[in-house]
Amino acid sequence: MNRREFVTGLVALPALVRPAAAEVSSIRLGKQYGLPFMPQMVMEDHKLIEQHAAKFGINGLTVAWQTMGGPGALNDALLSGQIQFVNVASPSLATLWDKTFGSPNEVRAICTVQSMPYILTTRNPKVKTIADFTDADRIAVPTVKISGQAMALQMAAAKLWGFDKYDKLDAYTVTMGHPDAMQSMLTGQTVNSHFAVAPFNYYELKVPGIHTVLNSYNTDGKHTNGIQVTTKTFHDANPKICMAVRASHDEANAFIKREPKAAAQIYLKLTNDKKNSAIDLVAMINDPDIDYTTAPANLMKHVEFMHKVGRLKHMPSSWKDLFFAEAYDLKGS
Repeated sequence: MNRREFVTGLVALPALVRPAAAEVSSIRLGKQYGLPFMPQMVMEDHKLIEQHAAKFGINGLTVAWQTMGGPGALNDALLSGQIQFVNVASPSLATLWDKTFGSPNEVRAICTVQSMPYILTTRNPKVKTIADFTDADRIAVPTVKISGQAMALQMAAAKLWGFDKYDKLDAYTVTMGHPDAMQSMLTGQTVNSHFAVAPFNYYELKVPGIHTVLNSYNTDGKHTNGIQVTTKTFHDANPKICMAVRASHDEANAFIKREPKAAAQIYLKLTNDKKNSAIDLVAMINDPDIDYTTAPANLMKHVEFMHKVGRLKHMPSSWKDLFFAEAYDLKGS
């Protein structure tokens, strides 16, 4: 071996023995308002991600939480790298997966967060079913066309009027976060109807003159409401953190089912909710329609609808195509 070969070998040697890149030291997670995000509130309050990360050898992980009003902002924050994990409904997961399909930044799910219906309420006494809405009505949804509520309304319209009329009610929808939508409907400003999630529909239905128009379970069956997602780039570079997030969801869900009153108190503290007591929230948590679970339910029914209306270029063969391999042990649909 000559001197040049020897020196070249010394330069190359560190590349062979260099340790694997360390996982990140801080993460940010995005969430929205309401009981669909209770598991994340428990995770935040109990510092579950930090604890599970330490068990996997990631010590001193800094975890920050950011609350946003709708899926549009969350999706943008995820794709721009401002947030590493977001909790979204099935339309957002499918849209993100489709847009990033085959790229290093492909978006997939770690697990689901819960199954919970969307409840459409109105203060208009003439509206008994969705067939009664007119251009005089305005329906608040988190984000028009792309939110879970917007798609549930489209699926209900397709069932009632035929598939080619699936978007008949889209013109009546308005983008508005749940707290603002509730306040607007209660005061009669901007909107008179709200496709809500718990606890907002419970608040609204206590007010005389407000009634239910549609429960999304009636159209879709029991379905997933929230899904924890991240990008393939982040997942592959930070597998232990992803495992910690999944383990934290499992622990948070078990805690909510085991100690609903304690979970309710966490919710009240983090949201500064003055409208209900812990007892009120326990009644909501124990509603048989609400299930804090990491397994997807009826996800493919939503995805198939989106593909049929042309919102997805790619059609997954099963729900597993939308999830990372660590979720394949879940019994989903």
